[in-house]
Amino acid sequence: MSEENVLLQLEEDIVEALRTVYDPEIPVNVYDLGLIYRVDVDADRHVVIDMTFTAPSCPMADYIVEDTQMKVLAVKGVRGVKVNIVFEPAWDKEMMSDEAKLELGLL
Repeated sequence: MSEENVLLQLEEDIVEALRTVYDPEIPVNVYDLGLIYRVDVDADRHVVIDMTFTAPSCPMADYIVEDTQMKVLAVKGVRGVKVNIVFEPAWDKEMMSDEAKLELGLL
């Protein structure tokens, strides 16, 4: 498998890990909620994630960031994880996947 294909597979595995991270107050994972803005994997397999929250004052922010780091770091091949919290653009419900909207009764 080429290095490019290895990195693409690693990104897919990371997305699957992100789909196991939940805000305890919302029954939808952070990826489908649209809280993940960027996932970058470099050649050394270090991952940088830009993510946001549904509200800047999210009381579960520390828990969610820690869970995100632990689950992505557990993906085979990942050597490091950095999570950046960003608030631009501001999150809104249009960023959710159709599955998330359905789960929350918005469709």
